[in-house]
Amino acid sequence: MDHNNELSKDERNWGMYVHLAGFAGYLTATLGFIIAPLLIWLLKKDEYSNVDYHGKEVLNFQISFYLYGLIAGALMVILIGFALLPIIVILHLVFMIIGTIRASEGKYYRFPLTIRFIK
Repeated sequence: MDHNNELSKDERNWGMYVHLAGFAGYLTATLGFIIAPLLIWLLKKDEYSNVDYHGKEVLNFQISFYLYGLIAGALMVILIGFALLPIIVILHLVFMIIGTIRASEGKYYRFPLTIRFIK
């Protein structure tokens, strides 16, 4: 869905920032994947409906992929996790990049393979 004409540059930027915040997990402790987007979403969700949408979407995505990573880590005991974990990491990065680009264009993006915890 394209909302580019309706959104201010500031609103598109904040939608993009909530996606970019997910990369914090690669720079910090693992919960940075969730905490950084959560903070932006909580601060800006009432100001911008676009950020409310993207924040929920990013949080659901990050929580889902965090759980997938934990499961893959546990499955390393029976060796299948060694194949699953790199696939999960690659998909995580690719989907985060796509989401960031879509948000910067003022479009809503729905992540695939995501459990909808927050509605």
